Amino acid sequence: MNKVVDSGRLYSLDALRGFDMFWIMGAEEIFHGLAKATGSPFWQAISLQFTHPEWNGFHVYDLIFPLFLFLAGVATPYSIGRDLERGVSRKHLLLRVIRRGLILVVLGIIYNNGLHLRPFTDIRFPSVLGRIGLAYMFANIIYLYSEQRTQVMWFFAILIGYWLLLLFNSAPGFPRGDLTMQGNFASFIDRSIIPGRLYLVIHDPEGLVSTIPAISTGLLGIFAGNVLRNSPTSPPKKALRLFVSGVVFLVVARVWNLYFPINKNLWTSSFVFHTGGLSLILLALFYYLIDVLGYKRWAFFFRVIGMNSILIYMSGRFIDWHYSTNGFFQWLGELIGDPYGAVAMAICLVGVKWAFLYFLYRKKVFLRI
Repeated sequence: MNKVVDSGRLYSLDALRGFDMFWIMGAEEIFHGLAKATGSPFWQAISLQFTHPEWNGFHVYDLIFPLFLFLAGVATPYSIGRDLERGVSRKHLLLRVIRRGLILVVLGIIYNNGLHLRPFTDIRFPSVLGRIGLAYMFANIIYLYSEQRTQVMWFFAILIGYWLLLLFNSAPGFPRGDLTMQGNFASFIDRSIIPGRLYLVIHDPEGLVSTIPAISTGLLGIFAGNVLRNSPTSPPKKALRLFVSGVVFLVVARVWNLYFPINKNLWTSSFVFHTGGLSLILLALFYYLIDVLGYKRWAFFFRVIGMNSILIYMSGRFIDWHYSTNGFFQWLGELIGDPYGAVAMAICLVGVKWAFLYFLYRKKVFLRI
């Protein structure tokens, strides 16, 4: 954890990252609470969007993970790209990228298993942070050692190659191209090579093979970052370009979905296009509103979260936020009573976490990896 001076950052990037993290800081519980308290079909439909489908399909909650990885890619031209322009050697930057990627892998293992000894067979190695670390690392290596045209080729080659891998293979005893949890080839390989335990025994949603297409999610973020930082067009046209690209990606995703279903568990190529399209549209809107039109005040709440996103994510392993929230606000939940007391406590939970992050923000203390 370092004290840093904030300079030259893209405000909308931090705000969108914070908006993304807001939903797993406890904000989703607000809507689950409203659905339970009201019994309203409207709130129940909203609540459903803050869950994951069992297998195929897409809910809004599925966007949180790929959007974060996408935004890590957007930051690349502002960090790695800037240092390249300053004359920093590729070897030095490569070592930095590998170090960051491996640190995220280690943090992911810690998040899954805590800091206590346990049998090797009980350790879960795949993780959200691990996938971000590996996909970020390989996407940045491609960025470091290839021109933009080659990067685009890598993007499509990875996604088409992954599609063909699953289309022409399967787990033993299943028909070729089987995409069920037990029969798909990616989960079979994971079961065969990943040590320890898998999250769902026969499948892990952050498995090793399905991390391969996640590299393209990171590359797409890099492409978007290049548009924002290096395109000679005006800022409004940059936003429009990102928005239109996002719409095109959504259309391609819907078509590809007919042959290769949108599936977060397998991080299918259609899932990359679908979440990539939504990520591009969100980035375009945040960039246009905040950095082009200059409407920043409303986004400050999210920026505070976005500038310490890894810290607040990891804090759930080491800080009992519910205990802290009850310590300050249990009286409020009791005063409101059922059925809305739970909604009030969910709001308070988010507020306590944000107050903690705001304190760190004021002290200019940020977790940097």
